Amino acid sequence: MADHKLPRKEVAPRPDQTELRVGRLTKAHGLKGAIKVELYTDEPERRFVPGAVFTLQVPTASKWHGRTIELSELRWYNGHPVAFFAGVDDRDEAETLVKAILWVSQDVRQLPEEEDAWYDHQLVGLSARRDGVEVGTIARVDHLPAQDLLVVRTSDGEVLVPFVSAIVPEVDLAAGTVTLTPPAGLFEEIPDDDELAPGAVEAPVVAEPDEPADSASEPENGKG
Repeated sequence: MADHKLPRKEVAPRPDQTELRVGRLTKAHGLKGAIKVELYTDEPERRFVPGAVFTLQVPTASKWHGRTIELSELRWYNGHPVAFFAGVDDRDEAETLVKAILWVSQDVRQLPEEEDAWYDHQLVGLSARRDGVEVGTIARVDHLPAQDLLVVRTSDGEVLVPFVSAIVPEVDLAAGTVTLTPPAGLFEEIPDDDELAPGAVEAPVVAEPDEPADSASEPENGKG
């Protein structure tokens, strides 16, 4: 898994810079401010070095909103990475950073080309198409801890599309299109079962014939 090449929607990088999501803080570890890290990079030895500075993606109500954080050390415990940060000296302070997403700035000229990896600015404005028909345009990409969402602007408003291969099987930058195979109901309302299609005629209810009064006493299959 390479660095996640999808910058945060609120970041407007310079033409030669982009923002890379490289990790997420998941759980306080111990009593000295350490925090377990979920890595989104194949190069932790490059990204997580002492002195590395990360931009934090946190809720606006968080004390860390709009701030950066500096890594003091990355250690490994039982195969799991654990980070120590400058100024985070106890468990209570570490708890305030749980679920924070870590971002770094990166010169785009130093990034390798990868399949199935795109920047936000490459996706925004692309035509979203289903069965060859345009259903809207990509307005932005929302980044959530569980998954990324393509926000498709349609004539009826915005639709949130999980950015997974099962639903977004193809991104064609040259053609300017994103192919979608959404589940039923994502782009349109599904009528209730008791609603009839226009022009449809409700089938008449045919009453079952009354059974003979003594049928319950007859042996099964007519056998005694």
